[in-house]
Amino acid sequence: MSQRRLIYLDNNSTTPCDPRVVDAMVPYFYDKFGNAASRSHHFGWEAEDAVDYSREQIAKLLNVEDKEVIFTSGATESNNLAIKGVFEMYAKKGNHIITAETEHKAVLDTCKHLEKAGAEVTYLKVQEDGLVNLADLEAAIKPSTILVSLMWANNETGVIQPMADIAKICEKHGILFHSDATQAVGKIPTHPRETGVHLMSFTAHKMYGPKGVGALYVSRKNPRVKVTAQMDGGGHERGMRSGTLNVPGIVGFGKAAELARLEMHQDAERLGKLRDRLQASLCQLEETKVNGNENSRMPHVSNISFKHVEGEGLMMTFNQNIAVSSGSACTSASLEPSYVLVSMGLGDDLAHSSIRFSLGRFTTDEEVDMAVKLVTDGVNHMRELSPIWEMYKDGVDLTKIEWAAH
Repeated sequence: MSQRRLIYLDNNSTTPCDPRVVDAMVPYFYDKFGNAASRSHHFGWEAEDAVDYSREQIAKLLNVEDKEVIFTSGATESNNLAIKGVFEMYAKKGNHIITAETEHKAVLDTCKHLEKAGAEVTYLKVQEDGLVNLADLEAAIKPSTILVSLMWANNETGVIQPMADIAKICEKHGILFHSDATQAVGKIPTHPRETGVHLMSFTAHKMYGPKGVGALYVSRKNPRVKVTAQMDGGGHERGMRSGTLNVPGIVGFGKAAELARLEMHQDAERLGKLRDRLQASLCQLEETKVNGNENSRMPHVSNISFKHVEGEGLMMTFNQNIAVSSGSACTSASLEPSYVLVSMGLGDDLAHSSIRFSLGRFTTDEEVDMAVKLVTDGVNHMRELSPIWEMYKDGVDLTKIEWAAH
């Protein structure tokens, strides 16, 4: 190999654009550059038609009405619009929101913001396997509860929540159910109407589409959900989200949704086998632990802790060759252990030693084999240098040691 090839196993943070998506977008930068809100000439109509077609493609993927798809700048904005929009719109009904400690920051920080505005928020703990305890969820509900917001699949562990069971609890108590489905849409079937989800956030760049465009599904019937706009202006997107539409981005989003609908099942099957091979190989190393429920998780994700090896340090041994992440990309500027793993009951040491491997449509068998070799070498190298590993191998009970303070 004359040129070193970087192996990309960080598809949960973003995916490369599928070339077929880029091909669909290109004309909308040059020839078909109209504003979809310009209703008085051909250029505007052409752009509007393209947006309508993309909306149909996305609705088809989700099995919903096209009018239920509201375009945004991404999943973070969709989460803000859903949670803040419901809180304001249903203020007369109540002010209580239920979410989980393992949600993405886009949900947690939105809830924190609303607490300053008078919201009461319950942050559910999760079980050791990352799943919400349904009895805890039901016990948290009170007369003032207006919204439950729980993610479809976790960005760090790939754990999939029991969506239909959560939906039944929400329906029984007459509460709206929002889900941040950013990691799930386009990779596994996510049909909010059939599942009982009333609002659902997702984005193009996690499903081989462009960055900077996302959507919010808002149920139009049984129940008809309303949210207050968080961005005021020309009343675009049925008044829920003003602003000139990103036509090339939306066209790419629509194409990505069409490809996902047609290819998702074969992608998932191939990636599930590849992921299992990667995981089985790495778990031959002693003192490894797979984090999260292995029977209810995304087919392409594996989060593994390598005991007594610091995750960031381990990544330094191979990060010229492999792109992976320890913790969530959106918070990786901090060297705190992953709050998701800590919430699942992992000690700081194990949380610090975790690496998330997320495979994608363009991951090859050879790349997985190479990654296994590089990570295995890295773990062994780090452990050889580690006095803690040496003590562990000598049978010292590390939990009994009192470390001297600095």
